[in-house]
Amino acid sequence: MHLSPDHPLAGILAPLFALRSEKDLGIGDTESLRQFAGWAAENGFRLVQLLPVNETGTDNSPYNAISSVAIEPSTLALSPETVPDLTPEACAAALKGVSLQALRKGPVRYGVVKPLKRRLLEAAFEGFMEREWKRSTARARQFRKWAKEQAAWLEGYALFRALMDENGGSEMWDKWPEPQRTLAGARAWLDEQRAVLRRALERRTRYFQYVQWIAFGQWAAVKADCEALGVALMGDVPIGVSYYSADVFCNPEIFHLDWSGGAPPEPAYKDDPFIEKWGQNWGVPLYRWEALRESGFAWWRQRVRRVREIFHLFRIDHVLGFYRMYGFPWRPSRNAEFLPLSQDEARARTGGALPHFAPRDDSTWENREANRREGEETLRALLEEVGEHRLIGEDLGVVPDYVRPNLASLGIAGFKIPQWERRPDWQLTRGSDYPRLSVTTYATHDHPPLAAMWARMCAAAQAGDGHQRWELEQLCGFAGFGFEGPRPMDDTIHEALLAGLFQSNAWLAIVMITDVFGETTRFNVPGAVADSNWSERVAGTPAQWRKDGARCAKLQRLAALIQRSGR
Repeated sequence: MHLSPDHPLAGILAPLFALRSEKDLGIGDTESLRQFAGWAAENGFRLVQLLPVNETGTDNSPYNAISSVAIEPSTLALSPETVPDLTPEACAAALKGVSLQALRKGPVRYGVVKPLKRRLLEAAFEGFMEREWKRSTARARQFRKWAKEQAAWLEGYALFRALMDENGGSEMWDKWPEPQRTLAGARAWLDEQRAVLRRALERRTRYFQYVQWIAFGQWAAVKADCEALGVALMGDVPIGVSYYSADVFCNPEIFHLDWSGGAPPEPAYKDDPFIEKWGQNWGVPLYRWEALRESGFAWWRQRVRRVREIFHLFRIDHVLGFYRMYGFPWRPSRNAEFLPLSQDEARARTGGALPHFAPRDDSTWENREANRREGEETLRALLEEVGEHRLIGEDLGVVPDYVRPNLASLGIAGFKIPQWERRPDWQLTRGSDYPRLSVTTYATHDHPPLAAMWARMCAAAQAGDGHQRWELEQLCGFAGFGFEGPRPMDDTIHEALLAGLFQSNAWLAIVMITDVFGETTRFNVPGAVADSNWSERVAGTPAQWRKDGARCAKLQRLAALIQRSGR
């Protein structure tokens, strides 16, 4: 598989949870992905991009994972055909009383899906223990070997998950009983327990290890199947991990737990007064880069090595965080408390600290050079683990002037969002002028789909907004067709906009799944706390799309656009 800027590719972004297959259990899984990749290849796409697939906590956000390595169990295809330890009888018992037909309709119902998959995995584990582990079969030996190889992260993670079960499923380790709040303390507490309880907890930790063994096996198989199709899998690595994660629990020394990472204030952002005044407080703890550096970035190296096992290449979400990250001296739960305060009033509640860039801002040449040098040092360590052109840097937002040249010098592609890329005269940059080492897309998971963006701009222009009318004209110019005034998006406009993307000079031109079909489904609204985030699913399965005459005709035209672009 050629993964080099010398071979430009057309890609498609689809959140895994949003995909459907005929036998899914209410959420997209590895079998859904396998089918989707086959459909993508048929239509000219040679890359499938996903959101993070690490295990999530109670908020289900893929960007707030409870482990930097462990795979989310709900991504697994669970049936007797996909998990050899799950018998038809055990599968039927776990599914008893569940209306699969209802579960497969509408958005993801996490409150049903996650417990259902847990029952199936536990049934598979019991089968494994009875038929394999007790007899020390070849399969049991394979599991032992894998667990030993992964021990550096797996043992602490599995204990963390067992303690979550012990504490009602809560990942909030700082609310657990005092002896369990640290890894060392929890191990000492476990040693002191009666033999019956100790054995039960040890069996539970083995269960969580078993789930990850199954998970990495399924994902490695999907990666191999995609290779056979000529399709590259692109993953996503968030810059941070949840405060309530196995990583923080097991490695607190590499995190500044009193500081939460985020993004600086956005005065133009009128929809959220906190973001407008203070910025975005994501709640992820800042790193102690000096501690990471002393270990040779061992934690980060381990993280990307595991990602490399299941993806061909992956983007680092908010790669700017390797150079400097905006930090808050309070957790997001206190945002409402700080919203009305002045800076002096805020200082009085934080011991004198205010949100700022860490480890330093870019106010002087010396600071900028130090940030550039340290960011490059970290990225070089990651490149040593994954190889050339395997890292993609999501470099959006307020980007320091040294970041993009530095990424390019390292062979790391950055992002080009057409409607945001401007020349010095404020005209949109032509796609032909994009550097080859770049990724272009109209929308990421955080943005409204192309059809929704077009409709919003047209409505504003029709209401007399001259700036939006100018923006529409600019967008049409990028796509190579004349602006005829604000009007509803049709196939001609839609396909011309996609053609502009594919004809750019960027190495990767990626279209969100909703933009392929010109739909307005949105997967996430940043800052919003709503059940619709991370739960909306696309309509239909690949098998159904193949039978839909209108979709097929549109896809044939789209495949022709891709072919003409040389991708």
